[in-house]
Amino acid sequence: MNYADPLYIAVAVFIVYIIISTFRIFLGPTAADRTVAFDTINTLVVASMIGLGAAMWEVLFIDIAIVYAILSFVTTLFIAKYLEEGDRG
Repeated sequence: MNYADPLYIAVAVFIVYIIISTFRIFLGPTAADRTVAFDTINTLVVASMIGLGAAMWEVLFIDIAIVYAILSFVTTLFIAKYLEEGDRG
């Protein structure tokens, strides 16, 4: 058994979770549910990229995952701000 096999299995499980979260985006009754599902997908994508980077010994995947995580966080903040302002006006 190769050391990278568990990492590939973990990435496959993350992909299944991403698909499940995608259903939550389409079926979510409120915008807050959709936002949480979107943020969950972004977190799982970052985890998948780090897992693939560790399995393939590619540092570039981890660097891209860090930038993606920062952009995901900022996007979630903007969506939350928009939803908060929508409730007031």
